[in-house]
Amino acid sequence: MNESQNISIMTTIQTTMTTQEVAARFNELAQQEKWFEIQDELFADNVKSIEPSHAKDLTNAEGKAAVRKKGEEWVKRVEARHASHTSEPVVSANYFAVGRQTDITVRGIGRIKVSEIMLYEVREGQIVMEQFFY
Repeated sequence: MNESQNISIMTTIQTTMTTQEVAARFNELAQQEKWFEIQDELFADNVKSIEPSHAKDLTNAEGKAAVRKKGEEWVKRVEARHASHTSEPVVSANYFAVGRQTDITVRGIGRIKVSEIMLYEVREGQIVMEQFFY
């Protein structure tokens, strides 16, 4: 094998991010409040988004487009963001979790403070599930 063939083989090999690497990239974007960039970059096409059973205004969604639409609909309702914080991720096996606190004003609800745990499942270097506990 000559050098140009060797280089060609090396450039076609793709590496899959580990759960730790996905969590680190997630954290980098979350600290900048770049939630749609997280979806674009890290979510699998068949991602699932799961809300708690007691959630009144939010429903579960499946598929990248449906999860994006769900997020966009929520963001449209947020009239003001007073404070927000996302913790560093805790990683175990194919999962990572972050804590998130927000103080927001939501149309039709008013000002609320939300404290939640956000759980993510990673398969083959992509987020395949997000689940919220609040």
